[in-house]
Amino acid sequence: MRKKLNIFHILIIGLAGVFLLSACGDSEASDAEEETTKLKVSTVSIPHAEILEEISDDLAEDGVELELSILSDGIQSNQQTADGQFDVNFFQHTPYLEQVNEDSGLDLVEVTGVHIEPFGVYSRNIDSIDELSDKAKVSIPKDPVNFSRALELLAANDLIELDEEVEDEYRLEDITKNDKDLEFIAVDSELLVHSLDDVEAAAISTNYALEGGFHSTEDALIIEGNDSPYVNILVARPDNKDDEAVQILVEHLKTDKVKDFIENEYEGAVVPAF
Repeated sequence: MRKKLNIFHILIIGLAGVFLLSACGDSEASDAEEETTKLKVSTVSIPHAEILEEISDDLAEDGVELELSILSDGIQSNQQTADGQFDVNFFQHTPYLEQVNEDSGLDLVEVTGVHIEPFGVYSRNIDSIDELSDKAKVSIPKDPVNFSRALELLAANDLIELDEEVEDEYRLEDITKNDKDLEFIAVDSELLVHSLDDVEAAAISTNYALEGGFHSTEDALIIEGNDSPYVNILVARPDNKDDEAVQILVEHLKTDKVKDFIENEYEGAVVPAF
């Protein structure tokens, strides 16, 4: 009888141990889940999402899980970030953010600069900017900041001249000389590559050029220098820009790993800004 009782006690103790270990395991898993912070990011696929994906495992080790959403409209993305649907966004440069803040009454802030995407002019019909026809149609970004940026690039390459007294963004009426009588057509940035079927040339941001199969250092007829002031930035709200998860993301974005990835992956089409 004593032996049976001992065996029974052993079974009870053993089962209790299993339950205890199971409970501890559940508790540890729960603690691990609590330690992981999900960071919702609105971004574009190239190069921004690719850069983020490159460091996603490193961020996970530091307790930050990225949830990426590919945006279709920059103004809407900024509004959604301001509304809290996204924690941060990563797709734009500082002048664009400032313009959206002013036009939409937002108060988004720059957290850090990451890279520069030199802006270029591309074509499917000509191989040199010197071949640009008289009265050629040239599509340029519709938003005011990049519209002005395109005109500045064309002026820097002597295709047009701009009013030197203008201190703000350039508009069509600020063109003082246009010897080729070029016709400029404003197009949404994400559609500029597609517009090349209907125009002789288009001024396109590097991310959209890359998505369209162009490489800026090889295919652009003219292109900005690497000292472009249009640095692409991580953007947040004033109330969350200093959050631990956001600052962990900043730390990983400014590493040699990211710098090496940008330089090796894009070969000059995208340039580190740190």
